Amino acid sequence: MALAGADVGGTNVVVGLVGEDRRVLARAKQDTPRSVGALVDQVAAMVAGLPERPEALGIGIPGIIHEGRVVQAPNLEGWDRSTDVAGTLADRLGMPVALVNDAQCGLVGEWVAGAGQGARFLFGVWLGTGVGAGMVLDGRPYDGAGGGSGEFGHVVVRPDGARCGCGRRGCVEAYAGRRMMTESVRALAATGRRTRLFEIQEAKGKAQATSGVWAAAVAEGDPVAGEVLAEAVAALGLGVANVWNLLDLERVVIGGGMAGKLGPYLAEGIVAAARPHVVRPIAADQVVAAVLGDDAGIVGASEAVRDPGRLPA
Repeated sequence: MALAGADVGGTNVVVGLVGEDRRVLARAKQDTPRSVGALVDQVAAMVAGLPERPEALGIGIPGIIHEGRVVQAPNLEGWDRSTDVAGTLADRLGMPVALVNDAQCGLVGEWVAGAGQGARFLFGVWLGTGVGAGMVLDGRPYDGAGGGSGEFGHVVVRPDGARCGCGRRGCVEAYAGRRMMTESVRALAATGRRTRLFEIQEAKGKAQATSGVWAAAVAEGDPVAGEVLAEAVAALGLGVANVWNLLDLERVVIGGGMAGKLGPYLAEGIVAAARPHVVRPIAADQVVAAVLGDDAGIVGASEAVRDPGRLPA
């Protein structure tokens, strides 16, 4: 039985065909469109373009999903509870379609086929345009009473700190979301600080400072990019320490676009930043980089239709 998984991010949409053994057999990647209607059209076309017709489709969305509906998706325009994306796509494609949170999809993918295998108490931090998270507690994916359990990006680590895109202050995402990190570099550049981040972005022909642009700037030793990244790691470490203390975890997986480019560096930095704040010691091998890349979200999304009772939707 071949299934399809779609991972919708603030920058890219990735769609893949997943086999019985949870291996991704084929994949396609395109820029994320700005409107819901365009996104529905795009996902439908990408699924139709797979080399084999899947039996069902799971879609990971960066937002709060409850009872199959989008409650809130702050990094995507036009998404709200009235948007029946699953129903529209199911009618269009003639197959079952399920919506789930994208970070939870990524973690579930790593749990069943990647860096999280074997863990019963697992936490995943997904770093991209924003900051999301997923949880597996006592061997079962967990999404909370209303679908909002993975909002790690809006855990406050610095009261009265930097303003986040959500409107509050001091959230993890205000320091570690790529969009907010880029704005921090822009603000520092406006004061006269020298950075090559935007020159690299232009040279790569990117409309925004992608994870690859960030990785290139860090590799060059760009002092402003390095400073902002260090602040992001400090915020992530404090947030992870709080979750570690609260949930008594076995392992933390660091994934998403930024981790795809800077995974080992981020994992090591987060462990170091977390250690002063944890009650139970956290070992270096208990915070690990995701290994599946874009395939994590594809595999995790497909689990929502492989075993609908296993992954909350």
